[in-house]
Amino acid sequence: MRSDVITVQTGSRPAVRDITAEAQQFVSGEGDGLLHVFVPHATAGLAIIETGSGSDDDLLSALADLLPTEDRWRHRHGSPGHGRDHVLPAFVPPYATVPVLGGRLALGTWQSICLVDTNGDNPTRQVRFSFLPG
Repeated sequence: MRSDVITVQTGSRPAVRDITAEAQQFVSGEGDGLLHVFVPHATAGLAIIETGSGSDDDLLSALADLLPTEDRWRHRHGSPGHGRDHVLPAFVPPYATVPVLGGRLALGTWQSICLVDTNGDNPTRQVRFSFLPG
């Protein structure tokens, strides 16, 4: 297995960052296998969604409705409502696995691998790519 970590800047507001290009670069030149993507953070996740057509903003809106930043969370350190960020990975998991065929990600036409981060207290994230040859 080959593994590497990239750093992604997400900023101080909820964000969906497309990391498909970085993932493709990581598997380029490989044969068939699996790409496993993992975010080693308690307040971020990964989604495979369409981007650029409003779906990324729709995802953030849905998460805001589902996990509001109200001061109702028991987990209370950080910014007000930060407890919701710790619940996020139960809905948007911190991992994804994508088939790789001939060194290319086998994603659908409109699919992108996205880092989802609602935690404005931590603007820098690590993402681990691991390739398991077939």
